[in-house]
Amino acid sequence: MAQIDIWEGDALELLRGVPSESIDLIIADPPYNLGKDYGNGHQIRGFEEYLDFSRRWLSEAHRILTERGSIYVFMGVRFISYLYDIMERELKMYFNSWICWHYTQGIGKKRGFSPRHDDILMFNKSQHFTFNLDAVRVPQKYYRARNNMRGANPGDVWQFSHVHYCNENRQAHPTQKPEGLIERMVLASSNEGDTVLDPFAGSGTTLRVCQQLNRNCIGIELNPEYVSLIRNRLSKPFYGFDSIDPRMERVPFDLRDTELRQEYLRNHIAWFLRNHRGSYQKFSKLVKDMYGEEVPHLENQQARQLTLIGNL
Repeated sequence: MAQIDIWEGDALELLRGVPSESIDLIIADPPYNLGKDYGNGHQIRGFEEYLDFSRRWLSEAHRILTERGSIYVFMGVRFISYLYDIMERELKMYFNSWICWHYTQGIGKKRGFSPRHDDILMFNKSQHFTFNLDAVRVPQKYYRARNNMRGANPGDVWQFSHVHYCNENRQAHPTQKPEGLIERMVLASSNEGDTVLDPFAGSGTTLRVCQQLNRNCIGIELNPEYVSLIRNRLSKPFYGFDSIDPRMERVPFDLRDTELRQEYLRNHIAWFLRNHRGSYQKFSKLVKDMYGEEVPHLENQQARQLTLIGNL
């Protein structure tokens, strides 16, 4: 069973106490310095002060990562290029990906284009890093014999809906990230039993995802109210993550061969929907609409499996 720890306090101070090369993956969503209220006053720093803050916590992050470790950092447009420079030129880390998280709803603007994405930097500690592509593939759009039917690389543009205020998993936090988004990072860049660290735990999404994916996790959070929120969130039963890449629900076209189609359908839920029980009925309906058949073997075997997972 995964060990989930919540450390209450300042990230810069607590990171200094983490042993060097002991963390396999870091997922960080630091304050963007845009004036959002995180319960400790509005987070506004001077430009140089914010860069110094970023440099110090990133230096500690680099120190504690294992040689096979990776870091994902969410950051707004004003500072992201500076963080890139710190990690590549100052810390000598290896750039991997600049991920664009596209969401369908955001802030409206009348003068200029409304923002519809966040940026995420992915860097590796060394050139020998953990990356589990099979764990994060997305279903192919068409069946072709030459394709890998385990799925395609999801690419660096990720579409996940915000956790809307009507969602039952919505927490009282201004920048809650969707669980499916964090799930992809954890699956891709760590293995079961590894240790993940989130230095700005916020609403606790990283901890909740690691709890379900059998990764040990340390979350650092300054605000005691959010610490209580996280503890409460971790105590709740699991029924599936609160978001999903919509491509995971699609059924490939041209699966005309009955035997081949049945073999593929037996695998689809285990490959793509294992932690997303809410998508199972939609997937089953798509199969019925596209191929005119029921999928009773999935209704019985896989549904039971998903129920067991949800009761863990």
